[in-house]
Amino acid sequence: MLHRLTIRDFVLVDRLDLEFDLGFGALTGETGAGKSILVDALAFTLGERVDSGVVRSGCERAEVSAEFDLSPPVADWLVANDFDVGESLLLRRLIDAGGRSRGYINGSPATLQQLREVGESLVDIHGQHAHQSLLRAEAQRALVDAHGGLDGLRAEVAAAHRAWRAAVTARQTALENAEALIAERERLDWQVRELERLGFAADEWEALNHEHRRLAHATGLIDGVRGALALIADDDSGEGATRQIDRASERIDALVEVDPALAEIAGLLRSAQAELADASSQLRRYADRIDLDPQRLAEIERRIEATLDCARKYRVAPEELPALLVGGRARLAEIGDAADLAALDARVAAGQAHYQELADRLSAARRETAERLASAVSRVMQQLALGGGRFEIALLPIAAGSANGNEQVEFRIAGLAGGEARSLAKVASGGELSRISLAIQVIASQAAQVPTLVFDEVDVGIGGGVAEVVGRLLRELGDGRQVLCVTHLPQVAARAGWQWRVVKERCEDGIRSRLVQLDADGRVEEIARMLGGVEITAITRQHAREMLGD
Repeated sequence: MLHRLTIRDFVLVDRLDLEFDLGFGALTGETGAGKSILVDALAFTLGERVDSGVVRSGCERAEVSAEFDLSPPVADWLVANDFDVGESLLLRRLIDAGGRSRGYINGSPATLQQLREVGESLVDIHGQHAHQSLLRAEAQRALVDAHGGLDGLRAEVAAAHRAWRAAVTARQTALENAEALIAERERLDWQVRELERLGFAADEWEALNHEHRRLAHATGLIDGVRGALALIADDDSGEGATRQIDRASERIDALVEVDPALAEIAGLLRSAQAELADASSQLRRYADRIDLDPQRLAEIERRIEATLDCARKYRVAPEELPALLVGGRARLAEIGDAADLAALDARVAAGQAHYQELADRLSAARRETAERLASAVSRVMQQLALGGGRFEIALLPIAAGSANGNEQVEFRIAGLAGGEARSLAKVASGGELSRISLAIQVIASQAAQVPTLVFDEVDVGIGGGVAEVVGRLLRELGDGRQVLCVTHLPQVAARAGWQWRVVKERCEDGIRSRLVQLDADGRVEEIARMLGGVEITAITRQHAREMLGD
């Protein structure tokens, strides 16, 4: 359930801290006082899209936070989405005057989609214009599927329908582009065979160029290495670098006995001797290994030229030739599949069969749900001054099927304007539509697992004895969960277990709304106001006490 709602600078509210109870609660007040602001603020924390207009005039930002009980499914969702799991769930959302919005779940940043996902299992808001949406076929189908818990199965049907249609499109494309595919296959086949004959590996280009440079400059390399050896190693004159370092080392070694300070220098000279000896050894091995190989050089040059020719032909860098071969083979495989009409026919048939199997399951489940929902709504309609009216849900077949299944859902009413069941949009008046909508919402809410239900002036167009029935129905809903109703009807408010009043007042910085939690006497006054209008008399107060059961 919802425990706390904190609102800061939201529309007409400057500061509001609310604590909620279980059961059925009513929110009342004068028209225009801002009763629906509370609902809007709650919807804001649950990810509802808004603009900067919700920021109170003259303020930098609006902020709303809501604290809920933590149920096991919500705790699992938090873990799966890497949010902290505490003793409760805290949703917080801000929007600044520039329209930038931020959301938080248990103190960690969250996206609007994440706020919506977790909110779906916390609160179900029924807006005052819900009856208008019931005229749309899509809304009717969504309500039936949600009531029957069929959303998962419908998603499977939609996925199967997409796969089936994709197979149909692939087959049609193959038929329309047969000649083009044949030409492309011949071109690619020739290209792949040429690249396979070349046999060019991904790392070969760098190795070829390295070997070519070495072979092309072999003479210079040999001359340079031998010249370096002549300068380092001993020659006939004894003037090589090695011999000169040896003599220098001998002299310094002799002087170390006179001045030990020369010992470090003597060590450096011995190190130089060792490094020169190592350099000489490696140069000799290099000179012995390198040789002139005109035949190998010619082979390398032919290989490089063949590679460059092929790269120029296909307008790619030489290093990209192996990837071109891989892509050509893959495309040939695709074309082969696309040109195989028998295989494409089989895919279409399999896709259609899979879709039909799932769609048939969905149709059967919808029929069972439609019968159950229609019967329950019809019973409630009798209590809402719609006696003789019968609610029906027709499943109209769609010949070719759709992503939503094999049928379209249509709400129908019988008994209000003749015996024949006709579409809801064609039969019900505005007031009747409001009551039918309320009946549907009450039944849908009874089946839902959401712990908190919010009804925002869903009783518009209802009065008298019907209003008392509405209050009783909402009170019954509140026996098992938390119900909050924004209402202008005293008959509904009187049935609530607790009641708040919204008051709009003028202050120094403009107009603001504040909320008053009503005690027993306050409820009598508020119900009397709702009954009697401007002037409250002893009679209206007595009537209010009777309605409240005092």
